[in-house]
Amino acid sequence: MGLLRRMANLIGRSQVDRELDAEFEAHIALRTEDNIASGMTPQEARRDALVRFGNPVVMKERTAGADMALGIGGLWRDVRYALRQMRRSPGFALTAIITLALGIGANIVVFGVLNAIILDPLHVADPESLYQINHKEWMASAQSIPAYEDYKRRNTTFTDMAAVYGMSGVGLRWQNALHSISGYDVTGNYFDMLGVQPELGRFFHAADEHGPNSAPYIVLSDRLWHNVFNADPHILGAAVEVNKHPFTVIGIAPPEFQGTERFYWPDYWIPMVNEEQAEGWDFHHDRLVTPVSVLGRIRPGVTARQATDDLNRIAADLAREYPQTDQDQSARLVRPGLEGDESEMIYKFVFGIMALAGMVLLAACTNLASLFAARASDRTRELALRAALGSSRGRLLRQLLTESVLVALIGGAAGMGGAGLLLHFLNRYDPLYGGDGGETLPTITLDWKIFAVAAGLSLASGLLFGLIPARQAWSAQPIRSIKNTPVATSGLRRFAVRDLLLGAQIAICTLLVASSLVAVRSMQRLLAVPLGIDPKGVTLANQDLSMMGIDGNDALLKQKAMIDAAMQIPGVTAAGTVNFAPLAGGGMQGIPIYRPEAPDKHLGNEVLSTRIYPVSTGYFTAAGTRLLSGRSFTWADDATRKPFAAIVNQTFARKMFNGAPAVGQKFSMFGDLYIVVGVSEDGKYGGLRHANLGGESEPALYTSSAQMVRSFTSLVVRSHLPQNEIAATLQRTMSSIAPGLPVQISPWQYAVNNVMFPARTAAEALSIMGMLAAMLAITGIFGMAAYSVSKRMKELGIRVALGARRTQLLRSAVGRPLALLAIGSVLGILAALTATPLLSRIVVNANSRDPLVLIGVVVTMILLGGIATCIPARRALSVNPSTLMREE
Repeated sequence: MGLLRRMANLIGRSQVDRELDAEFEAHIALRTEDNIASGMTPQEARRDALVRFGNPVVMKERTAGADMALGIGGLWRDVRYALRQMRRSPGFALTAIITLALGIGANIVVFGVLNAIILDPLHVADPESLYQINHKEWMASAQSIPAYEDYKRRNTTFTDMAAVYGMSGVGLRWQNALHSISGYDVTGNYFDMLGVQPELGRFFHAADEHGPNSAPYIVLSDRLWHNVFNADPHILGAAVEVNKHPFTVIGIAPPEFQGTERFYWPDYWIPMVNEEQAEGWDFHHDRLVTPVSVLGRIRPGVTARQATDDLNRIAADLAREYPQTDQDQSARLVRPGLEGDESEMIYKFVFGIMALAGMVLLAACTNLASLFAARASDRTRELALRAALGSSRGRLLRQLLTESVLVALIGGAAGMGGAGLLLHFLNRYDPLYGGDGGETLPTITLDWKIFAVAAGLSLASGLLFGLIPARQAWSAQPIRSIKNTPVATSGLRRFAVRDLLLGAQIAICTLLVASSLVAVRSMQRLLAVPLGIDPKGVTLANQDLSMMGIDGNDALLKQKAMIDAAMQIPGVTAAGTVNFAPLAGGGMQGIPIYRPEAPDKHLGNEVLSTRIYPVSTGYFTAAGTRLLSGRSFTWADDATRKPFAAIVNQTFARKMFNGAPAVGQKFSMFGDLYIVVGVSEDGKYGGLRHANLGGESEPALYTSSAQMVRSFTSLVVRSHLPQNEIAATLQRTMSSIAPGLPVQISPWQYAVNNVMFPARTAAEALSIMGMLAAMLAITGIFGMAAYSVSKRMKELGIRVALGARRTQLLRSAVGRPLALLAIGSVLGILAALTATPLLSRIVVNANSRDPLVLIGVVVTMILLGGIATCIPARRALSVNPSTLMREE
């Protein structure tokens, strides 16, 4: 039969059936004629011909193997039969679909996040050859410009290297409006090395740089171009002011290009040679100043190991040439995109969540396998009759697998729809507020990979939970089933399949419940961590006076005026300034501290590295930071008073002075001598990704803002006023002091919430999975208990008639599900005790051996068992023997 004829048969299915029937009848007629010729009566001849021909249905099935139309037609009949079965048992079908939708939907959401963060490549040319050059120490990625230039000039394994400084916060003035934006300062070869093409205009190149402040060009991101310039193409060639300096807009970056970090989206790019205009300082010639990250593209055929060895050779040469600044600067390569070394933590987190989501789906599949196995037991007689009428075992197997796969596909489609809505919400949801400039969450798009995973999970799930009833159909004995004769098997084999499925499901659900409780306990411990500040009732007003060209002493005078004006607001109890508020991101960190008598002050010879916070008078009272000894700053602690005054935290004092009283001690920093005038309590610092809430406190010191003047400051205001009232009043107050200056006003609690975001996300994700697991446990236990009671109603009635007690009835009705609950819960708890390494990837300081967690798991599983068996137990206790006898 030709291919065209086979394809035509797909449309004319009824015609094919008529042709086959006619052909079969012709064969039977010929045989009948032969039998009559041999002496048989017409009736005997017809009967013999039919017996010899065989079952016409079986013959059609055999023909289907050779005809595409009949094969697809048979499959379509299986699908229609499966749909009729679903309509016949809508409750069962709906339960199965919802169960699968939840399991598959959870996996699609997690995979969508994984795809956006990890699998989706950076939008640059040949992202596989792009690396970030870090130091050997963990989280040490900063390089000096002279070191970058040495690496770039001396290496033999990279085609090119570029340096990036970001995120820089600047003021962009356009049409008399001042906008606070953040972006990257990059070397001139940045775009060429990445292989990115502009959406409009052009990018700057290395040939545009001719020394300091020689390339006043700016490239806008597509987002900034739309938000500030209304996507006006005529902006190309126009001059805008960046911190009071003119820059020419020469190009617009394509919308898909957001730099090389997924969680930082820059608003602009400017040449690094103009950094002094944008930031007000020049770091191009000092080997001790290490503000930039270095990106490099390795040559074809060169391995990462070879490139690393090449860089370490250069680092060893630099250590010999510059022993004062370049000691211990060994290099290693990491992938850009996820904040360098933080990629490992992000990988562990996302893949850990993916593993737990997979357990949810596995629990759903075991639940459905148990339900389908029970349903197949009820259909044993039907399947036996079909087998006796000529259906092959393979035909029955296909029918059962078609039913399970159809349910799985419908559940997968529902899960995909729900996951799509949730991912759309996640794209619109912005949980970060008031954090580091430029922070954002990657956009999750529904691409072909997500649809492929949804289809794959649906098919795999359908086959997985459909194999159990298919196995039963394959091993069925039709004659025994038709006669309702029980198969002679041991008790262990009779109950092994459904019991093992339910026990495995309960063990998985117990593990997931334990994981959710571990996350909740971790979150509770984090909320109890001393922060070193009291953010309740505190408002931050962030501003950068350099946007208006105000710096130095002029900036200090403005900041004093802001503090005085804030203190005049009724309801304000304290006010002060800090360069970057703790937990709000930014600030100076990794600053080396030396002993004052040390003759050799170079990197590698420091006592410790610390964070620095320039603060004003009144800051400690406004922030709620306790001074344990010594005094606070006054305005007299200015640049003319030597040695400079410093307040250090407990960790700094302990590590620097070995437990000796810190007040009055001296140390060296930036080549200047400092004296400790006070000791503050330890706290938590950094921003969203560097607060280290679960670890020990890091060294920190405070200097007087009158000694270390910074244009960017946060005004810290403590008041009893409602947030909306104090925010509006502060906005008016700041505008009166610095008209036109962009001011970001937010509660300090927002910054704390941002820092808690990863832990909160983990707790919420695991809690959702724990609730899904609890629902699956209830449905699994309820299904077995209800099935057991329904099949034993006659037996229970006889027991009641013979005088059985209520406890005996309960033990007989729901004893087995409760026993499996106990066994599965014990196995799940044992698995949870060994799951700490997996949970540590997701939550901070995970401890699955926490007594409260174990008690919570036991109580939860007991409650779930009680809820699941309540209705079947009540039905068993309500058995009326006389009613059952009348029904018989």
